[in-house]
Amino acid sequence: MTMDYQTIRYEVEDDGLLLLTLSRPDKLNAFTVEMCEELIHAYNRASQDDAVRVIVVTGEGRAFCAGMDLSVGGNVFGLDESLSPSMEDLRERGDDPAILKGVRDTGGRVTLAMYDCLKPIVGAINGAAVGIGSTMLLPMDFRFASDKARFGFVFGRLGITMEACSSFFLPRIVGLEQALLWAYRADIFDAAEAHDKGLVRAVFPAETLLDEAKAFARSLVKDRSPVSIALMRQMLNRNSAFNSPYEAHLSESLAVFYTSQADGREGVKAFNEKRPAEFTGKASQMPPFFPWWGDR
Repeated sequence: MTMDYQTIRYEVEDDGLLLLTLSRPDKLNAFTVEMCEELIHAYNRASQDDAVRVIVVTGEGRAFCAGMDLSVGGNVFGLDESLSPSMEDLRERGDDPAILKGVRDTGGRVTLAMYDCLKPIVGAINGAAVGIGSTMLLPMDFRFASDKARFGFVFGRLGITMEACSSFFLPRIVGLEQALLWAYRADIFDAAEAHDKGLVRAVFPAETLLDEAKAFARSLVKDRSPVSIALMRQMLNRNSAFNSPYEAHLSESLAVFYTSQADGREGVKAFNEKRPAEFTGKASQMPPFFPWWGDR
């Protein structure tokens, strides 16, 4: 899975940390249709790249992502205004190129690639993160901010709506009332407010942010089974939305059944022998029941 990236950088460090950098610093890393396609490719690639254990996402220069690039011509969101799509079109023909590229929200397509990713994702928000710059943070597992970071769900000011699946994720992270407040007011707010309301885990000085985020990311996967991590990420994201714990029980049953015969066997042996485990499982080779949720 190779692509000549123009708007991002994909850099894998020796210990399995992928540093994914939004790289349009002269445009404050503003989001484009091209960046959408490259980010989707990068997250899908990382899922199948066994050299990658964990992902840290940041921005180049003084911004994380200043939102959609509104300077491009035509429909700045890359949508085909000649169409008149219905909900039925989206449900039944969502992967048809005309619908996929001409109707479906670009930010949402990136979010779904992040949601499906098999590796933990940690954000290092180094500066302005506005519009899609804020909503693309939501499917990350953890978010850390620079004291210079600024956030804003500013869609109401532009006369549009929330996107990138943010109406699903934001209330789950900060609660419905706070999500409504940020959406209605469409104000820019600082890192302190983002931390106070639970959007980010911690705030660090700009000069230490990336090192702190990387150290935290490495702590998530050191001496851990990549298959176990991948399964638990998908189980927690998906099972927590079910109405009944029984659906969680089904996937957990199969997950324990298969992992107990693979890395789980080594984990038990290492525990009894009082030594670090040497896991050999690969996220590119998941158990046969995966994915268990069927078609979206």
